Formats: sequence, C-alpha cells, structure tokens
Amino acid sequence: MAPENFDQNQDQGPDNTTGTDNTTDKFVFPKWVNLLREGTALLAMGGLLYAVVLITGVFSPEMSAMGYAPEQPVPYSHALHAGDLGIDCRYCHLGVETTAKATLPATATCMNCHATVKTESAQLAMVRESATTGEPIPWVRVHDLPDFVYFNHAGHIQSGVGCVSCHGQVNRMAVVEQTEPLTMGWCIECHRNPDANLRPQEFVTDMTWTPAGDPAVLGAQLRAEHNINPSTDCTTCHR
Repeated sequence: MAPENFDQNQDQGPDNTTGTDNTTDKFVFPKWVNLLREGTALLAMGGLLYAVVLITGVFSPEMSAMGYAPEQPVPYSHALHAGDLGIDCRYCHLGVETTAKATLPATATCMNCHATVKTESAQLAMVRESATTGEPIPWVRVHDLPDFVYFNHAGHIQSGVGCVSCHGQVNRMAVVEQTEPLTMGWCIECHRNPDANLRPQEFVTDMTWTPAGDPAVLGAQLRAEHNINPSTDCTTCHR
C-alpha cells in the first residue's frame, strides 16, 4: 500500500506542494524587472559622478568667479586704453596707492579726453549723458570680494605687488575678466611666499615689466630691503 499511496501523491495537481510541479501560488515578478534594478544602479552611480564633477569643477573655491567678464554699460577696452595708448592704471584708479579701494573713475576723468576725442561716438552716449546730468555710470564690478573680507590696495601697491599679480594682463583685455580665484587659500599662499610677486615700486602698474633674473631672487631682496612680512593672522582680512 505504501508505494501506491506515494504514486498517488505524486500525481496530484499543482496545489500539492509535494508534487513534481514546482508552481506556487506566490506572485513572481517578470524577468524584465531585473533591468529596472540594473538601470537604477547605473543612474545612481551616474548621479553620484555628476555631483562630484559639479562640486569640484564648478563650485570649488579654486574655480569661483574665474572667467567672470560681465558686460559693461559702456564698452571700455583696457586693451586700447591701458595697452595701445599706455595709460597708467593710476590715471583712472586714483585711490589705489593711498586707500583700501582702487576707486572707479569719475565721468570727468573720461571727459578729459572724450570732450575732444570721439565726441559723436554712439558707444560713448552714456558717458556724455553722465557728464551732462551728473548721474554716475553704473559700472559692473568684476573683482568683488565678500563683504566679510578686508583688502587694502594701498598696502599691496606700496609693498611692490604688481597689479598684474591679482588682475592678470588687463592691458590685453578688451573686456576685463577675473583671471585669479581670489580665494582665502590663494591669498594666504602669497602671504606665506610673496617673493615671486614683489617688484620695484616704480613698476607696480607696468603690465609688461619682467625682472632681469629670477623673480623669486629679486623678490627676496626687495622683501628684506623693505622689511615686508605679510601677516597670516585671521584678523588681517577678517575684521
């Protein structure tokens, strides 16, 4: 009787879990669902990679504002004025040697030349209007440090730091752009090792000046001669 009962059980329908049919009444996902699992993993990895690239390549301090070149209300070309015509930076930026601010030129400074030069130019219409009404030209600041950062132009100029060290080759720029990161780390690095950025004070605004020898050697000499010891204390810039 035992073998007969065993055969009978084996022949029972799919509801019998001891039969040869392995089908169960549990719900089974179709095979294409596996593709969703793999696709989700790829999307997650891709999203993580994108976030890393975005943070390091766009929002990192080293990249902040570099290349920023806003359109100005008047198309003023430094390449023409400071480059071709050789106008010294201090002619327009009057306070750069004596005050913390470099200051923007008053319209009267522009009119010293343009009262007789290109008097009908459409590009200078706002300059002429400003001279007539007294309303300042709304220049757009390019190198704009955070409000919690104190920077003294006069201190750097008087120490022999050339304009080009922070602003780049402005004499070649038809449109001024920010060429350096101007971050805290970038500034501290110069304060710790300023020699390569030091030059004789009479050449601080000379965009084409180059030392006869190693700039670091000359800088070391100037640093010792003028007793230049840049501070790295937090209160130097954060007051």
